[in-house]
Formats: sequence, C-alpha cells, structure tokens
Amino acid sequence: MTAKNLIITSNITIRNKVFSYVRDRILSGEIVPGERLVETKIASEIGTSRTPIREAFHTLEREGLIDSIPRVGYVVRPISKEEVEEICAIRLVIEALAVRWALQKAHKKLIKDLKKNMSRAEQLLEKKQYSDFVEVDAAFHEVIARCSGSDRLLELAQTLRRHMLRYRAKSIFSADTVAKAIVGHKAILAAIEDGNADAVEQTIKVHLEESKESCIRYGSSERIEDDCSLPQSELNNHW
Repeated sequence: MTAKNLIITSNITIRNKVFSYVRDRILSGEIVPGERLVETKIASEIGTSRTPIREAFHTLEREGLIDSIPRVGYVVRPISKEEVEEICAIRLVIEALAVRWALQKAHKKLIKDLKKNMSRAEQLLEKKQYSDFVEVDAAFHEVIARCSGSDRLLELAQTLRRHMLRYRAKSIFSADTVAKAIVGHKAILAAIEDGNADAVEQTIKVHLEESKESCIRYGSSERIEDDCSLPQSELNNHW
C-alpha cells in the first residue's frame, strides 16, 4: 500500500483508514521492527492531521504491534522469539479444540471449505504470488474456527492470528515457506477427512512448529530468499 492509494472520503472513516494504512506497512515489513514512528511524517504522507495518527498509534499499541517509549515515542515492536513461541502454544490449544467441535458440528462443510482454500493456495504457489498467500494461509485456520460454531473461539483465533501475522508476513514471502505451509495444510486436511481428532491435533502441532521456526528464522534475518521451493512431487506425496 502506498500513500497515494489512501483516499480519505469522510471524517467517520478517517480513523480506520489511517490505522489500516500504518498497520499494513508494519505487517508487510515496510516499516521494520525497531523503527520509530513519526507522527508528522505519516500525517504528511497521507495528508491528514496528527490527531488520527495518534489515535491509530494507540490502537496499534493495544494490538501489540508497537511500543510507547518515554522521550522517544512509538517504535515498532522487535521480533521476539519468546512471543512467537507463546502465540504458537496458545494457538495449538485453541485450534485443537476448534477442530474437535468442527468435526462434530460441520464435518462436511469443513472439508469442502478447506479444499476450496487449498485450491486457491496452490494457484498462488504456481503463479509465484507469495505475498497473496498470507491471507489464504490465515483463512485456512479461520475456516476451522468458524466451523467450530463458537463465536468466542473464533474471536480468540482471530486475535491470535493478528498477533502472529506480523511475524508470519515476512516469512511467507519465501517460496519454500509457502510450499511447506501447503504441505502442512494438506496433512491437516487428510486427517480431518479421516475424522480422527487426535491425528488432526498432531498435524496441527507439527504445522505450527514449522510456522514458528520460519517466523523466528526470517524474523532475525535481513534478507529473504525466494528462489527456492519444494519440488511439486513432494507436495503431491502429501496429498
């Protein structure tokens, strides 16, 4: 997203538009961890006053994306290995419960929706549209939460996803990471088709462990390699 694409049409939506603009730049890595956010600079970029910028910063701080440091201002929160490990551990508990409820309440719909998601993911991999995979990857897990039939569980899953996205967004630009994520999703789907909740939980655990490692690896590196990928035969073997 660039500043010229941000068109503010009313005072009612300005706050949300500013928030989305800054948040997207953080999640995409355009504003890097540790970078200081300057109100006047961002206000100038998008052509608005400093008030909605300040309000957006407060919301971003509540989401855990930035920190307020005395005499410095707002800074993008650094990548934390401990935080990634914590989020993944909580996600495992939430998603294990979600899939058990989903298997009981909407097994057929769960399979149908996940297959649709998988088809879209493979199209993106084939077209090398790795950046677009971020939302598809998140949607796969949200399908499970939605099919659980619990609004509270879905809310928790979405909150964790938002926290995880900052770490995941950078790593997902790698072809290798996208391919591995698809392999993990296929393993989860296969276990869901069998209807074995314990097996599904185990595949989710393995998948989240791989996600955690890629987040930590790419979060601590300055350069992302995107010219390597798993061979198609490996993907096919996991179907």
